Amino acid sequence: MLQIEFGANGAVVIAGRLDAAQSPVAQSFLDGVQGAVTVDCGRLDYISSAGLGVLLKTQKRLLASGGKLRLVCVNRHLQDIFQYSGFDQIFEIVPAA
Repeated sequence: MLQIEFGANGAVVIAGRLDAAQSPVAQSFLDGVQGAVTVDCGRLDYISSAGLGVLLKTQKRLLASGGKLRLVCVNRHLQDIFQYSGFDQIFEIVPAA
């Protein structure tokens, strides 16, 4: 199951699994964000290639208008996925403390 919402600090908080079944929900939510957006991945357990596609599409849209995505609280497992896919070169990624 996926939860995506704005946190108290204005960051987008994603929790659960961002897979092919949940990608349309995440894409719909992220289509509404503008500017420099922080995505808190601290409670994100899993991301599939479809989930990576959602983040990439959002990043491209934001960059075209002067914004960007910044991923924070990224756990080691997700860091590995971003690194293996080359997405660590596309996003600003801040590891979990």
